[in-house]
Amino acid sequence: MTKVRGINTICTHTGELEDKQFKGAVSPLYMATSYAFEEVEVKRYPRYFNTPNQVALAQKIAALEKTENALIFGSGMAAVSTSLLAFLQKGDHVVFQDALYGGTSNLVNEEFGKYGIEYTFAENASAEALEKEIRENTKLIYIETPSNPLLMITDLQKVAALAKKHDLITMIDNTFASPVNQNPVDFGIDIIIHSATKYMGGHSDILAGAVAGSKEHIDRIFQLAKNFGGSLSDYTVWLLERSLKTMGIRVKAQNENAQKLAEFLNSLEEVQAVYYPGLASHPGHEIAKSQMKGFGGMLSFELHEELDVQAFMKALELIKPSMSLAGVESTILLPSKTSHGLLSPEEREKQGIKDNLLRFSVGIEEAEDLQQDILQALKKIK
Repeated sequence: MTKVRGINTICTHTGELEDKQFKGAVSPLYMATSYAFEEVEVKRYPRYFNTPNQVALAQKIAALEKTENALIFGSGMAAVSTSLLAFLQKGDHVVFQDALYGGTSNLVNEEFGKYGIEYTFAENASAEALEKEIRENTKLIYIETPSNPLLMITDLQKVAALAKKHDLITMIDNTFASPVNQNPVDFGIDIIIHSATKYMGGHSDILAGAVAGSKEHIDRIFQLAKNFGGSLSDYTVWLLERSLKTMGIRVKAQNENAQKLAEFLNSLEEVQAVYYPGLASHPGHEIAKSQMKGFGGMLSFELHEELDVQAFMKALELIKPSMSLAGVESTILLPSKTSHGLLSPEEREKQGIKDNLLRFSVGIEEAEDLQQDILQALKKIK
């Protein structure tokens, strides 16, 4: 019986390619876009997700998510759109939780009508709210936990049970948690999606997406993916495999920092609300404790309305105002201007995304230095 390996061992060794020629310590990079087709076991082609580096990286991601298989895409949205459309066709219905990444909401609102796919955004992220929206033609439930940007927590076990009851497929955006903090398959979720740009890449220099699930489900997604052409170049695949080697230690450091920063922000009179599942005051704290190994490196907070949030961001010296998240460096942004800027003001208000809400991606710097940066920025704007 094979011994179950720990997260850092999987990150470092699973899915490695052996350098048989020179015995190098890292996976060799195969840059070819053309391979032999006669007298070979596999006809390899980059758009078919089966080059040596693509296959090896998929094995690593599947191991991290405890699934049978995985696919790597050119972006998180390529992974999201291809996975959804692989299981939906004209006349089908899908239930989404209301709190989602803005790009996913925009995809659904702008594109699903063209395909004749019906959809409903549930009132909240609870299994009860999701069940109310299930119809006879419902095929799929799509969730995101912790959610972007308010870190709402969805009960994975309840959603999986609900889906089983109604014979539905479940999909989750697991980006904010990462495989280090959460393995949805343990709770019965079918398909796990990541923007690999974020914690898997971890250095703000890779654009990629990933999907993990059973062989049956990944094969179905592959059949559409090969036609959509959303594969990833082998050089980026190689860089992502390199980055994944340190994901375990990076994310654990970010977990620790985020907990300290959430507690610190919660103590400041200039801050009127902090959203972080590691706080006992968070409404999803107990559920998060039951399904997460760590509470993650993401948090959001609201400054008091009399304070200028844009002036605050400009006054920061260490924490960078920046569009993405999950790098080793701490970054901050206004969801109303960036990640959820494509939503209407009414849609943002419905989700509780205020104009003074700041999303904070906590990096691996010393927590005390980040706290001092926040204090000096607040002092400048008061």
